[in-house]
Amino acid sequence: MSEYESIWSDLQGVAFEQGYLDVGGVRTRYLRAGESGKPTLVLLHGSGGHAEAYVRNLAAHAEHFDTWSIDMLGHGYTGRPGHPLEIPHYVAHLAAFLDAIGVATASISGESLGGWVAARFAIDHPDRVHRLVLNTAGGSQADPVVMKRIITLSMAAAADPTWETVQARIKWLMADKSKDYDDIVASRQRIYRQPGFVDAMRDIMALQDPEIRQRNLLGPDDYGRITAPTLVLWTSDDPTADVTEGKRIASMIPGARFEVMGDCGHWPQYEDAATFDALHLGFLREG
Repeated sequence: MSEYESIWSDLQGVAFEQGYLDVGGVRTRYLRAGESGKPTLVLLHGSGGHAEAYVRNLAAHAEHFDTWSIDMLGHGYTGRPGHPLEIPHYVAHLAAFLDAIGVATASISGESLGGWVAARFAIDHPDRVHRLVLNTAGGSQADPVVMKRIITLSMAAAADPTWETVQARIKWLMADKSKDYDDIVASRQRIYRQPGFVDAMRDIMALQDPEIRQRNLLGPDDYGRITAPTLVLWTSDDPTADVTEGKRIASMIPGARFEVMGDCGHWPQYEDAATFDALHLGFLREG
């Protein structure tokens, strides 16, 4: 039997807190590790995800940063505005979050949807981003096959959050399909079983609608306006886009660095936390 992977084991011995903040009227959940006084780092999960995407990274990053992993707007246990969510809504929520914790500038690292939001935030608020990491980030293209797959898996998991439907959604993220990811599945299943979450997921899936997605996509002119030092991190087995797309994103951002992690899917920070932490911290601590 393979070793059981537990969220609690990942957090054992880590000085962290879970809490809620009022962010512009939206009750926002966070996991936090590290002390105030250190530079601020905000970690943003992907579409339909939650703060636990970064449980394996809190300890290493807390040594150097006041590290916050948040449930994004309409996700996890954070408040839901009750309308389709587009990138400007997430960007406004992130800006309000930084205001709520009393921070003018932070390093922002986002995975998937989180990367899309982080990039747009860096374009719209260049003075508020110290360093930027785009980890298997969305927002650069509209692939109908991928979009349909995300909608199908996500709506199935939210509409009928059985072990099987939620596990299928989690395994889709990972390169290693042999593991069961029981703790992550159980954690997400509980989120998806909240009253009203089918409607919440429908609002989250708005960006998979071709018309809505089109007006939120980032093009060369957008990426070209990013002034923060940027790391674009991709993986060998990303289910949303191959390495060439990651390279293309990096090529549009002035001076961006590009790195690829092997044997990982859409959650490299979880699948190979040691390699991710080394790469990530190496970049974030340069400036």
